[in-house]
Amino acid sequence: MKRVKLVVAYDGTNYHGWQLQNNGVSIEEVLNRTLTELLGEPIAVIGASRTDSGVHAMGNVAVFDTENRMPADKICYALNQRLPEDIRIQSSCQVPDDWHPRKQNCTKTYEYRILNRKMEMPVSRLYTYFCYFPIDVEKMRQAASYLVGEHDFKSFCTVRTQVEDTVRTIYSLTVERGSDDVITIRVSGSGFLYNMVRILAGTLLRVGTGLYPPEKVEEILDARNRQAAGPTLPARGLALVSLDYEDSLRPEICGQNKYWSYHLIQKEIVPKGKAYLIIDRCQDTEFPGLVYRVMRQASRNGAEHIYLADGETGKERLQNGQKYGFYRIRRVHQFWKMEKAVEISCRIEGVRLECLGEERTEREAWCRMMNAIFYSVPNSSTYDIEIVDEEEKDGSRFFWICQGDERIGIVVLIEQEEKKCLDIDMIGICQEWRGKGLGRRALAACENLAADRGLESLSLIVADSNRAAAQLYGSYGFCKKEPGRQWFAAEAENGKEKEMDGEMSGKPEKNA
Repeated sequence: MKRVKLVVAYDGTNYHGWQLQNNGVSIEEVLNRTLTELLGEPIAVIGASRTDSGVHAMGNVAVFDTENRMPADKICYALNQRLPEDIRIQSSCQVPDDWHPRKQNCTKTYEYRILNRKMEMPVSRLYTYFCYFPIDVEKMRQAASYLVGEHDFKSFCTVRTQVEDTVRTIYSLTVERGSDDVITIRVSGSGFLYNMVRILAGTLLRVGTGLYPPEKVEEILDARNRQAAGPTLPARGLALVSLDYEDSLRPEICGQNKYWSYHLIQKEIVPKGKAYLIIDRCQDTEFPGLVYRVMRQASRNGAEHIYLADGETGKERLQNGQKYGFYRIRRVHQFWKMEKAVEISCRIEGVRLECLGEERTEREAWCRMMNAIFYSVPNSSTYDIEIVDEEEKDGSRFFWICQGDERIGIVVLIEQEEKKCLDIDMIGICQEWRGKGLGRRALAACENLAADRGLESLSLIVADSNRAAAQLYGSYGFCKKEPGRQWFAAEAENGKEKEMDGEMSGKPEKNA
């Protein structure tokens, strides 16, 4: 058994959309029937985007499972010999057995084409929307700029249920006039709502014809009311251009508009199954929806443990035991900044700091030790050589903690010249060397370095849940100076997360 991915192009004029229908022929039906005949076994394709009747595609994606021994990359050629002329497979290839076209992060790109001339052109009537009024493309571009980014697009969709999440991210939206009198609206985004692209096009067209000023688009976004936006243009002008799948998770996702700003740190999902959500600012009315939506996204991206913090000063919107959808949160720790004045009365022998060398093998060894020491430490990052190189450029200094010829731990220091302070960004002793008083000696070595540099204080940050570290720092003379962020862990109710994922997998995007 193997899973085969198809990139499918089609003229949607003669079809009742992608999905199987009782009252007409669909793209899915034709593919299922033709593949079954070709491969000699029952085939049912799974499509990525469920386009509507009359919508075209240059790069829709579908997968199917087969036991046939025909090479996956040859199936497209054999299939095209049997398909009608208005459907063509652009490529075929084998993918992992668990690869699903609707469960992978991707950028979807659509185009809407408007023929703008005095007389309609018959050969274009099935692939463009005709408009004979003069259209100002520059004003359409100005209006389009309000739509780029993460927004609630409730005004720009036909909402099918009251609980549907209407927040989406548009990465780019361009408007170009070609030499053939065709204006092409090209939009790329994380996903699109029901009729969203056609309503966007209808709204931009109203701007272009002078019915709306460009800035009205921002008012329409804020209204979150379908009646505020322009019309839904006909399906014939719409084409799905491509679905570009991500090869790996983005390390960080940032969402920002006038209502909220957050970043979701995902770089620890693969090594540790952890994701971190920091809400920098958010209007109170938007807060519950934002928290639930982004936690769901992190979960779908593979996070088994989700941690979140409210970054707005003076806000205490996260509370122990609160529920967001099927997630319940609990407080896990608060960070504290601790400081100590540099007071050197004697030199402590036996432990020294050794600068990290430039050799790749040494840096790899440092990263391995660091990752092993900090694997279970709250909010710790997984390091590699690239991160070390980048942080060195930003002023961090990396050291080994040594006793004799043995490397027993690591430390990262940042010198704050204006504050005359040495910040201990990270410090840790290997498991096999703990319990021998070496942590205190390592702190003393850092203090010696601070004294040599003429600095007046040491500082570090510790989680109150890391009691052993907090006690060590306190016994060495560090005092709590100011509280940091409180962190909460999200826990899904038993079975609810998988149940929701199952529901989502059965609801592909439809007629954007």
